[in-house]
Amino acid sequence: MTKEQLGSLILDSERQLYSTAKTILFSDHDCADAIQETIVKAFSNIGTLKNARTWLIRILINECYSLVRKSSKFIPLENLADRQEPESEKTKNYSELYTAVKSLKEELRLPVILYYIEDFSVKEIAQILEISEGAVQKRLARARGKLYDILKGGEESGQK
Repeated sequence: MTKEQLGSLILDSERQLYSTAKTILFSDHDCADAIQETIVKAFSNIGTLKNARTWLIRILINECYSLVRKSSKFIPLENLADRQEPESEKTKNYSELYTAVKSLKEELRLPVILYYIEDFSVKEIAQILEISEGAVQKRLARARGKLYDILKGGEESGQK
């Protein structure tokens, strides 16, 4: 892959990179930092590129986790439901679903975002998260069950 092709891939993946980072980090500033580091690492390791799309997301996820480890701004899952973020036009119509997805544990939330929003296949998600395809399918099924319970009012907090 050439630098021009990688640059084009990054530009085409801008929305995916942001929403994936936002799933882990929540802060726009932290998301921007993680994406910037991902781009730097991608260009410096361009020779080791295998599957460009999944490789880029995997680097981003690693960068996001690195920021979480370094940050003193870690927010416990119990406090996520209490956070107030300004509603944009995109989230107004789906605010209940958006809130339900945000209330999922990260291990369930990330596959949901990658599969349903970012349109990655189960195989690609397995490569990105470095787990088996069966584990991805199981997490997606568990997440759908939890989302169903949350949206039907079966659970107040989204946790069983």
